[in-house]
Amino acid sequence: MKNIGVLAFARVVKLLANLTKVASYGFHYVFPHKRFTIPEREAPWWRSSRPSKVPRILWQTNFTDKVTLPVYLNYLFNRLMAPGFEYRFMVTEARAAFIRENYSPEIFEAYSRLQVGAAQADFWRVLVLQKHGGVYMDIDAHAVWPLARIVRPKLEALFVTARKGDISNYFIASRPEYPHMVSIAKAILANIEKTTEKGVFQLTGPGVFNRVLPRDGVPTISYRYACNQGNFTNEYFQYVDKPEGKWTRQQKTIDVVRKRETAE
Repeated sequence: MKNIGVLAFARVVKLLANLTKVASYGFHYVFPHKRFTIPEREAPWWRSSRPSKVPRILWQTNFTDKVTLPVYLNYLFNRLMAPGFEYRFMVTEARAAFIRENYSPEIFEAYSRLQVGAAQADFWRVLVLQKHGGVYMDIDAHAVWPLARIVRPKLEALFVTARKGDISNYFIASRPEYPHMVSIAKAILANIEKTTEKGVFQLTGPGVFNRVLPRDGVPTISYRYACNQGNFTNEYFQYVDKPEGKWTRQQKTIDVVRKRETAE
């Protein structure tokens, strides 16, 4: 019965979210330059007295903190679904600063060679969860049920599975220094050094998770009961202020990993 309730609630949210998305075309037709600011940090609306292995921090990132109405509504909905979570948000420059301050020069140098924002965000999310723990969600993703009920206090980690059963990385929950997150970070670093993987998906994204994580050795949950994407927003609203567009287009025009300069 509980799962039926989650699915029913998710369907209602999907319907309402898509209605706001359609209405946003009219809003931005009238106000084409109107943008809303996502805060860098917000305290939880209340603090739970129950300890949790996964810190109650919700992490998100984007190339800018000035966003269209649908992206902002997506952010607000996540705050509603995670009232007991601290919210932390980083733009491109803040991600780089975080890695420089918290990791070795080798890791920062590897991160700095990534030329596609999505690849940078992939590596950063793993490193920020390795350091601080918490829950990461893509900027276009939203919880389908209260986040504290999805990520139970005794869980050390939780990974979301997509439609075909593969693990994705648009939702990740982890305690600090979770061994499998450390392994994923090492695998991404190795991929950057080898540069044999050319696409973001296999270089830094879900492909790494599916190669590294033992499917029977980590807790997983279907996206249907945890987190959905693209209901409140879409590619247009997310990338309207980014001329190079989505990473799937960008990786076709430049190398994902910048080649090292060779000494003459």
